[in-house]
Amino acid sequence: MKQQWERLEAWLKANNPALLADLNPPATDAEIRELEQKLGVTLPADFVACLKVHNGQRGEADWLFDGLEFMSSRKILRRWSIWLDLLESGDFSDCESRPSSGVRDAWWSAKWIPFTYNGSGDHLCLDLDPAAGGKYGQIIEVWHDQPERTLQAPGFREWFSAYVDCLE
Repeated sequence: MKQQWERLEAWLKANNPALLADLNPPATDAEIRELEQKLGVTLPADFVACLKVHNGQRGEADWLFDGLEFMSSRKILRRWSIWLDLLESGDFSDCESRPSSGVRDAWWSAKWIPFTYNGSGDHLCLDLDPAAGGKYGQIIEVWHDQPERTLQAPGFREWFSAYVDCLE
């Protein structure tokens, strides 16, 4: 992940220095442990490695990933908690999803961990609860008002690498 971040930082330095300056410092081991404990999961190693380079962004510049904010560990927990409250209150009981192959047929799962945010309730998530044929840690797209649950990449490293490759 460090090499991918170095490539991304070089691109940002040349093309969007304000966004580069908006990135947070690395997450600490304590912040990552707290996040995993409160989420009740073990985060994929490649995502943890990402957070150990930059713990999201402050949100005072453009959003990092094509109009999606790269959330800090604190914001991840906040957004995940909102979805969990809606799930536990039964708000999704009548909702039907249309998942990609390998993605659980659910409107939302407590083991879908959002790491980006578009400001309107939509996320890219780490899928830590895949369906048969899926892969732990795959990246899925979850829009709050759309039934599709679309597979974006088989893992965070692949997703992040493809994003950086597209910029260069």
